Amino acid sequence: MGPDLTRRRVLATGAAAAGAAALMGPFSSTASATAAGRSASGPRPTIVLVHGGFADASCWNGVIERLQQEGYTTVAPANPLRGLPTDAPYLAGVLRSIQGPVVLAGHSYGGAVISNAAAGIPNVKALVYVAAFVPDIGEQLGVLIDKYPGSIIQAATTPVPYPKPDGTTGTDLYLVPDGFRAAFAADLPVHTTRLMQATQRPFDASSFTDVTTAAAWHTIPSWGLVAGSDKAIPPALERYFYRRAAARDVVEVPGASHVAMISHPGTTARLIDTAAKAVR
Repeated sequence: MGPDLTRRRVLATGAAAAGAAALMGPFSSTASATAAGRSASGPRPTIVLVHGGFADASCWNGVIERLQQEGYTTVAPANPLRGLPTDAPYLAGVLRSIQGPVVLAGHSYGGAVISNAAAGIPNVKALVYVAAFVPDIGEQLGVLIDKYPGSIIQAATTPVPYPKPDGTTGTDLYLVPDGFRAAFAADLPVHTTRLMQATQRPFDASSFTDVTTAAAWHTIPSWGLVAGSDKAIPPALERYFYRRAAARDVVEVPGASHVAMISHPGTTARLIDTAAKAVR
């Protein structure tokens, strides 16, 4: 499927969004279950959800709740956030432990991790990118993020050195309190983003310079979600990634911050469900 066949949907905002939310999720009902039974065949895939930097697996809680209501087995492993040479093999090990088909979703830096980890693992049937990096072989995230203007994430970070087991010094990146909400989660309540900032998981600065060694999206069909008001990964860059990967379906959510899976869990879960049904 070429890029010209990518399907793109833009969700409504404001009052219209309330109606869209009712249709998009949660989506468990007798009618939807009956339709799913008619439209899909084969084993129901396991959904594996991979978080990115400054977050942990709990960022998928709202999505997991909706997918579990639909009967999906879900796994949200803890991404080590130590850089692609560590994180991709770690995730590949998790994927190899799962029997049956897998739909693999990644948010932000997690998109780079799934692109590297899924290569050569035959039971991964679909990739879903949520406001995510989708690098190609030989690319670096620190270069890609400057391809389009609009990101303020690097200006909002502070470096913290840490000792590595081999005696060298690594650098962790944290989002500063004053910049966390604006750069990462502007559409969430302030009291929520304060908690998120205090409990954030830093990720290694090498993640921006690590070179991608595999790009599973060349052989595995993909889906994408564009966060329309993303200040971490510019929406234009997300569109570029999904177009280049010939994503089968792209959903754009106007007004969504970088953590669209938290602020729009129903929309995110519906996209994952769409991918799962398409590959059954």
